[in-house]
Amino acid sequence: MPAESLQKKRERAATIVQILEAAYPGSEIALQFQTPFQLLIATILSAQCTDARVNMVTPGLFRQFPTPQAFLDAPIEAIEQAIFSTGFYRNKARSIRNACGVLIEQFGGEVPGTMEELLRLPGVGRKTANVLLGHCFNTPGVVVDTHVKRIGNLLRLADSEDPEIIERQLMQVLAAEQWVRFSHLIAEHGRAVCVARRPKCGVCPVAEFCPSCGV
Repeated sequence: MPAESLQKKRERAATIVQILEAAYPGSEIALQFQTPFQLLIATILSAQCTDARVNMVTPGLFRQFPTPQAFLDAPIEAIEQAIFSTGFYRNKARSIRNACGVLIEQFGGEVPGTMEELLRLPGVGRKTANVLLGHCFNTPGVVVDTHVKRIGNLLRLADSEDPEIIERQLMQVLAAEQWVRFSHLIAEHGRAVCVARRPKCGVCPVAEFCPSCGV
């Protein structure tokens, strides 16, 4: 079977996005937030945790610690207790405290709006930075979470285990205006149909465009 050209892959990617848009019309970011700072904290908490669980924790968390300074002033044990149910709470509490320290020291307590600056925050990688840039600063990027990594490879839109390489590969085949949306659609699809342990290929709306269908 001949290798798929870049143009053909772009056309197939556009078709996949169109079909998933129809299948999941209300798809959007699941984390609840009102400010860039709240989204930063919620995204840190979402590592190895469901968005639903994070959304149960954050309202009380932000009442208790509404600002970076409030997190910085609090005993680390208080933060750990507040986020305990999200898992890995000690590491997350430390990342939150350290990130808040950098926000105050380097950015006047405000979440910065560039990739370079966001990556200076402890606990923030390209995934978290792209979430913030896409939803708070109108700067599109591809968020490579576990769903996007797995399904992007299954669809042969990406061919790597490295999230940064996957991000670049997807940016090459997707239109820029689809970058942010693609991550939401794939996450929905990964939860509903293309589940990790047993993909439901028989009911998948993009099955005919997926080289891994039935494999």
